[in-house]
Amino acid sequence: MLLDFEVRSCSRCCAETGKSLQPGEVYFSVLEVQESETIRRDYCAEAWQRPSKENLGWWRSRVPVKDEKPRLAPTDVMLNLFIALAEKPADSQFRYLLGLLLIRRRVLKREDSSRNDSDQEVLTLFAARRDERYELIVDEPNQKQAEQIQQRMIDLLYGDGDSQPHSADVNSESNSPADAA
Repeated sequence: MLLDFEVRSCSRCCAETGKSLQPGEVYFSVLEVQESETIRRDYCAEAWQRPSKENLGWWRSRVPVKDEKPRLAPTDVMLNLFIALAEKPADSQFRYLLGLLLIRRRVLKREDSSRNDSDQEVLTLFAARRDERYELIVDEPNQKQAEQIQQRMIDLLYGDGDSQPHSADVNSESNSPADAA
C-alpha cells in the first residue's frame, strides 16, 4: 500500500540554537504555516518558548535511545494539518495521502463519495473526535510524486521517542493535551 513506508530516524537539531539533540533528550516540535509552506521546527527544551497562535500544533518528544522507533505526530496535529490543507489546492495530493492515513488510523471515516463540477471524485469523511465532516478530493499522485510526498510526510509528522501532544488552538493562549496518535 502507498502509505506503508519505512520511517527513517532523522538527526535532530534545535531550530533556535543549532545544538544537536542527544539520545534521551527532551525536545519540542511545532508545525507552522509560512506563506504557502508547512514547516516543522524542533527545539531543545532550553530554547523552547510557546509557539505562535498560528501554529497547526505542537508536541513534546524525547530523542530515542538505541532501538526505539520513531513515532507519528499526535492525531490532533495531523487532523489540524489536514484541515489547513483544504485551503491549499497545490497540496491536494499531500492532503489526499494524509486523508488516507487518517482513514487507516480510524481518525476519519469515509461516509460518501460524489463528483464535483470538475468531475473529480470527492469523498465525504467524518471525524468522530470533532463531530465534523470534511470533503476530500481524490487526487492520486504518480509513483515519483508519492515518494516525494512520503518524504515530506516523514519530515513533518514523524518524531522520535515518547510524544506528549498538544493541539493548536488559535483562540487560546495555551495548548491543551490531546490524544496521542
